[in-house]
Formats: sequence, C-alpha cells, structure tokens
Amino acid sequence: MADLSLKLATPSNFPAFPFAPYDIQLSLMKHLYSSIEDRKIAILESPTGTGKTLSLLCGSLTWLADEQARARKGELSLFSQDSSDPDWVLAQTLARRRRELEAADQAYAARLAVARKKDAALRVRARRLGEMRKRPRTSATGVMKADEIHTDIDKEDETFLPEDDDGSSSSGDVEGSNISPAVRALMRQLDPGRHSVHEPGLEPEPTCTKIYYASRTHSQLAQVLHELRSLRFGDSPDHNGFATGKDSSCESSTTSVKAGGSIHPSGTSKKRPISVLLDESNLPASQPASSSVRSGEDTYPDVDNQTRAVSLGARKQLCIHERLRARVGVGELDEACRTMLGEKGDKRCPYLPSVEEETRMLDFRDQILAAPKDIEDLVLAGQASETCPYFGSRRAIPQAQLVLLPYNLLLQKTAREALGIDLTNQVVIIDEAHNLIPTLLSLSTTRLPFRTLATARSQLSIYLNRFRTRLATTHSLHLIRLVGLLDALHKYAEEWREARLKQTRNNGGGKDGAGTENIEIMAPGELLSRLGRKTEGVNLLEVEAYLRRSKIARKISGYSVKAMERAAGKDPVRLGKVAKLANTTPPLHAVESFITALASANEDGRITFALIEGQVEVKYQQLNPATHFREVIDAARSVVLAGGTMSPMSDVINQLFADVPSERLSTFSCGHIIPSSNLKALVLKKGPRGGDLHFKYERRSDQALIAEVGQTLLNFANIVPGGMVVFLPSYSFLHTVKTAWEASGVMDKLASKKKLFIEPQESTQVEAVLRDYAAQIQRPSAPAPSDSSAPLQSTKSGALLFAVIGAKLSEGLNFTDDLARAVVIIGLPFANLASPELRERMNYVNRAAQRRAADVKPVQTAPGAKDAATELYENMCMNAVNQSIGRAIRHRHDWASLILLDSRYASPRIRTKLPKWIGESTTVAESFGEAMKELGGFYREKRAATIQSGCNSVIEG
Repeated sequence: MADLSLKLATPSNFPAFPFAPYDIQLSLMKHLYSSIEDRKIAILESPTGTGKTLSLLCGSLTWLADEQARARKGELSLFSQDSSDPDWVLAQTLARRRRELEAADQAYAARLAVARKKDAALRVRARRLGEMRKRPRTSATGVMKADEIHTDIDKEDETFLPEDDDGSSSSGDVEGSNISPAVRALMRQLDPGRHSVHEPGLEPEPTCTKIYYASRTHSQLAQVLHELRSLRFGDSPDHNGFATGKDSSCESSTTSVKAGGSIHPSGTSKKRPISVLLDESNLPASQPASSSVRSGEDTYPDVDNQTRAVSLGARKQLCIHERLRARVGVGELDEACRTMLGEKGDKRCPYLPSVEEETRMLDFRDQILAAPKDIEDLVLAGQASETCPYFGSRRAIPQAQLVLLPYNLLLQKTAREALGIDLTNQVVIIDEAHNLIPTLLSLSTTRLPFRTLATARSQLSIYLNRFRTRLATTHSLHLIRLVGLLDALHKYAEEWREARLKQTRNNGGGKDGAGTENIEIMAPGELLSRLGRKTEGVNLLEVEAYLRRSKIARKISGYSVKAMERAAGKDPVRLGKVAKLANTTPPLHAVESFITALASANEDGRITFALIEGQVEVKYQQLNPATHFREVIDAARSVVLAGGTMSPMSDVINQLFADVPSERLSTFSCGHIIPSSNLKALVLKKGPRGGDLHFKYERRSDQALIAEVGQTLLNFANIVPGGMVVFLPSYSFLHTVKTAWEASGVMDKLASKKKLFIEPQESTQVEAVLRDYAAQIQRPSAPAPSDSSAPLQSTKSGALLFAVIGAKLSEGLNFTDDLARAVVIIGLPFANLASPELRERMNYVNRAAQRRAADVKPVQTAPGAKDAATELYENMCMNAVNQSIGRAIRHRHDWASLILLDSRYASPRIRTKLPKWIGESTTVAESFGEAMKELGGFYREKRAATIQSGCNSVIEG
C-alpha cells in the first residue's frame, strides 16, 4: 500500500504540455515540480517568449494531480494499517471505499456538468437580449430624504452605538444594531474569513489543496487562463492527475483539459502585441478568439475535465449593480456596497441572494467552477444569472484547485482574512515577480493626510458629545483615549507644518534640489515620545483591537452623515453633498490603518512627515519588504517567484529571504529559445565624434553629450529596419534632449528617416500613441534591394519611439518582430540619492547586513560590490533597465539588437546584473566605428535571411 510520506519522483516528461517542450521548458517544469514537492522557495527566471506561464501551469498542476493521487492512496492505505480483519474482508472494504470515492467524484463532476450547461444557456440568453442590466430597486439618491427621517431620533440614533464583543450594541438591544442578525449570518457565509465564529451544527465547507497564482494585473491573469485552456490533463496513463486523483479533504472532480487553446508553436506566451491595437484581424491565423464567451460559442471547448479555477477581483471590477456604480463612482463603491449589506427590502442589492436564497449562490458557485473564467467572464456570468460575481467568486475559493488573484489580495493579511484564504500547506506562485519587492513596500505603506486626520477628529468629537451618556464605560474609556491620541497627533502636525513653512521662508523659498527640509523621518517610538506625556500610557494594541472589534469607525461616520442630512433639510444641493459623503470611506478607517501600523511597528518601520503643497502628510512605511511576506513564506508549502527578468537574483534573496535557511532556497535561470545569432547586444562607450558616453546626472545638461547622442541615433536610424525603441532615464531628460535636438535640427533629420513618436506622461494617451506607432511600421515601404550587399541607407521607413525607463512602455508590452528591431538604452536610471527616504532605506540595508555578518550569515553580493547599500542602489537601477530590455525578443524566430549607450555598462559589476542570456553575449565596442561594423553585419545577415526565406516561399508556392 502507498504511504502518505512517500516522496513524489520528479517526472521525466509532462504529457499535459500541449506540444513537445523545448529543453529549457522541460527543465523549468522539472525544477518547479521538485521545488514544490521538497517544500522549497524557488526563484525562477525564464525570458519572455519562452513559454514561462504555460510551463508554470503545467509543472504545478502536474504536481497537484500527483499529490491528489497520493492523498487518495494514503486514505485507502489507512484502512489496511488500522484493520485486523482477514485479507478477504480488508479487500472488500477497500473496494467498497474506492467505489464510494469514485461515486463522489462522479457526483461532483455531474454537478459541474449541469452548471456548465446552465452557464451556456444563460450566455445564449444574454447574447439574444443584449447586455443585461437589471434595474436595482433603490431610490435615486440612495440617501433618506428629509421627510423620511423618523421623528423618534433617539431610537434611530441607537443604531450608531458601538457593538459589544457579542455583536450587540452597547445599549444591550440586539435589534438596535444597524446590521440585522440575518444579514450578519449572510455576511458570515459570504466572507467566512472575516467571521471566525461559526454557528453550532454547521460543518465547514470542504476544501482542497490548491495553487494560488498571483500576478500584477487582471490582464496578465486573464492570459494565465488562456494558457490553462491548452493543457491536456487526462490524456496520459502516467499523469492522468485530476481524472483519477483526489485530495482526501475535498470533493473531487475530474479536471483535465485537452488541447483547445491557442499556443504559438514556439511556446510563446500569447500576450497581445501592439499590432492588436489596430484591428483584431491582424491576429495571427494560429490565434483564435481567446474564449468561447467572446467568440459567441455556446459550449466550452474540451471541458470534460476542466481544472476548477476561480479568479478574484475587487468590487470595481466585479460589481454588476450599474445604477450604484453610476451614482457613487468607482472610488466609493466599496463603502456603498458595505452599506447596502445592512439594508432591507428595496434598498438591498438585488444581486445578492438572501440567507433564504442560499441555493442560488451555491448554483452560481458551481457555475464559476464549471469552466475557467477571467474577470470579464465572471461579470458576464453574473449578469446572466443575476447574481453578484464579487461574492460568488469568494464562495468558490474552498473548492477551487487554482485561484488567480492580483498581488494585493495575496500579500495583505487583512485581504486574505476577509476572503477566507488560508495558505497553510498551499502552493503560492507569484508571476512577474520582479514587481514583488516594490509592491510589498507599497502595500506596507499607510498614509494619513492632515485633512483626513482633522475630519476624523471632528467626527469623533461630535459623536462623543452626542452619545457620552449612552456609552458603556469600556467604550467611553477607549474613545476618550482615541480622542487624546488624535488631538496630540493633530497638534504636533500643525506645529511641524508651521516650523517647516517658517524654515522654507527663511531659506528664500526652499533649498535647491529635492526640498529635503520639508521631509522628516523618525522611528515610531520617537513620534510617540514627541506627542507628549498624555499619549505615552496609551496601549496602541488595545486601541487598534477596539477599533476593529467595535466597528466604531463606520458608526461614527454614519452618525456624522445622518447629522448633516438632518441639517440639510430639503436643500437638494446640500443633500447631494451628503449623499456623496455617505459613500466615501470613513476618515477613521485611515486613522485605524495608521494606528494598526504603529501598533505592529518594529525596527523596520519609519514615520515620515512631509509638506506637500502646504499640507502635512503623515506616512508609515516599512524599510524591509520581507516583514509581512514572512507570513506567506511560513504558512505556504512552497513559494515560487517567477519572472522574465529576475536578475540579479542575489538582490531578491537578500531583501526577501535573508533569514530563510539556504537549503530551502532554489534558483533556476535559463537562456532564451532564440538562436544566439538572433540577438546582437552591444555596449557603446563613445559616440561618432569620439565623445565619451557617460550619463552621470550632472552631465545630462551637457550640450556636447546630447549632440553626440543625437548623431548616434541618426546613424542607427540609417541601418535599423522597422521600429526602433529608445529608452531614456527620465521624462525630464527626454524633454531636455528633445528641446536641444529641435534647436539643432537633429529631430528633423531623424523624422526624415523614421516617423517619430514620444511616450506621453498621461496614461490615457499611451494606447493611441502605440496604435499610431504600430500602424506606421505596418505600412508597406519601398521594396528592399535584392542585393543584400547594397548600401543600407534608405528613405523614410518604419518609426522611432522615445520612451522612459520605468514608465508605461517599459513593462507589460510586446514590441514583437518589426515593432522593435532595435532597443536602445541611454544611460542608467539611478534613483535620486538626495531623497531622505532612499537614504534611510540604504542605511537600514547596511545595518541589517552588518547584523547578519555578526551572526555569521553573510549577505550575498555581486562580484566587486562595495556594500549592501550600494548593491541595493545599483539593483534598483538594473531592475528597471532589465524590464526595458525585455520588450523586444518575444518568440523563437524574433530578432533584434540591444544597444546600451553608457560606458558604465562595460563595468563587470553592472554587466553581471543583466539577464544571463544577454550579459554573456554582450560585446563592448571601444569605438563607434566598431559598433557600426557589428550592427551593419547583423542587419545584413538578417536581410539576406529574409530575402532567402521569401525566395523559398515563392518556389514552394
């Protein structure tokens, strides 16, 4: 009999992969499989265009299938280990138990099949009737009119009293709570993680081992689902996985997927190239519509054994209450939805089933799990079934095998608890993980603007004055302490602001540079000591626990709105303002978040006071991105960080896994699937006039250097066919060179060779620029000379796009084929060392490295690195560069040149931070003539290959 402790052997092949994998794809899947089985933390680097997403899905889901089969065998083996019956009795018992498990599988599969048919029927109905928009049965304003206000104000105000630990109001009247017991029961079902107390007699919903797959955006997660549809589980006798396997703790269904999605023969991830912006007809013939929902089909392709997957999103993506969205706006949707949870009758959301309609929500849950759905599919399904997809997707989590979610829902503890996500012994895959460190730092940052603080303080004072005699002693004590804390913080912020404004005036309007005199950074303990003696005895943990438990923030805000509503009378203008205020996040929520951060503060946290346009902003931030990520690492079975450019990996290890035992870490980096002849990587140290190309910050206004760069680009434009993308370090430097080149005539000369485009700073304008850029490149140009040795100069052909490193165009876009036959990187985008926040973080990193050295745990550094702070500073720069570099080569047959314009790229320390597949083949050109010779030969070779390919096509035709 199989043993539960039996180690799974890493497969030699992965039959679910939809075509014969390349060696690097097979190696990645093997490494991933063994890392999950061995409970390791894996850092995987696979360049974009190598089929990374498909490999991650196939490797992890193959392990999950084998794990479920192991659990099934382990469950059956318990019968033989615990039984003293004769062999023939034991054999019958095992056979009976096996039949029971198979029957459960079949029953669950039948349920999903019914849900799948219902889903198809609803989509047919939705298509025939057009977009379904059920009118909510709510009033036009969503706020009680003045003549609807109860005359018994005292009784109505009882709903704003804080809740005791048992959920009742402090007046002792259960019915006085502004959320009824029935609604509270519904909220427990919809948000099980938020309500840890289960009603007696209710069994917890069965769950199963699952894979949490996180990425930065919903469009990236939609692409994951697109790849998922192409996997072929169930076709192999060796890895039939979900077709026979079952996690012993969960109802199981067969979950195989046959080839039905579109995959580029090279294994390329089919992210939408820029050309798609022109017209869907420009899609390659091998790429059909991404899903049956969009193509209008009535059935799902090859869904006999689908993986049970669910996509998670926020209300702003999933809410189908159109009138509510139109009335309150996306930014206030969360608060408006929470308010409607407590309403009754016509004021309640019609898309949220009541407790009595639980079956309706369960049916929708099965419909979600019946076939993989991205966010758009969920919205369509919710509209067709008239059920909320926001809460429906949450109900699907326990029985899902694959959960797709954006970073913030995975990385924030409060979000995981609200969703009921338990990462214990689960597999976590974080794709596009080059964004992970900045995301963790951003999520751990809490901002408290002075105006928000003042509003919260005012609302709290009004509330106390109204209910002081009605509050229980415990509530009064906590609120009085909170008032004292807010008063002290408000007073200190005002004093700090006045002192800074005075200092600025004395300095004649401020010092040159970053304005460091208007920023001050301190430790949390230092702030508390500055607030005065009255706050020294306040236990922040108790205050934070009270705010969370009593839900007082919402009640205080609700009472303030009610008081303003009464004062507004029947004035429509004032009532409109009140209605808007009613649907905004309570100011005390920001205060609560800030106090929560202070209460959990450690030596890694800092408080920043900043003067922004004359107003004070208080901010708490973590200097250590690993602080909260440690919770994920400790709970999960395995954590996988994957990306196209994870280099330098030492930076990821030092910042996130410095305290993790080295034996639990594993790394994998592979080359590209393109042949080496398809990439020409050059470091250019000198321009055509012999000037040094060294773009230190103080030299960026050097007119001679700017002229040298302009002449360099003119020479490149003569030989680069199609599109050419030029990345600069910042918008300010882009503006500087553009102004200088317009004055000198360089811009006109460039425009005579290629049409010029410039990345806009407004994100809303980016798509239009990309569309025009792609259209220009796709326009037919004059035929190339048949002689491949002919001069390379030509008339105006293709386009040149100026972009900024770290901006919109440097990440997430595919400049495939002719859209980028050359990528030029000008300079190194080092951060501003004058920033107090950056200096504080660098000092922290140095101190942490010294502590580790004292503990005989040396930090990993690149060859030639000076110290941990310098390493961090350079890595921040190179991470941004590497993302820009990855925009060009997108599939096996793609080709391009990569030109690095700065002599500092020739430094071994900098070059080791480039992706391995680029850094190892980079040529350092000592002169401009050498660079042009290398590039000329490269493009002649590609032109000859193109001509030869065209001739072969004609002959074959």
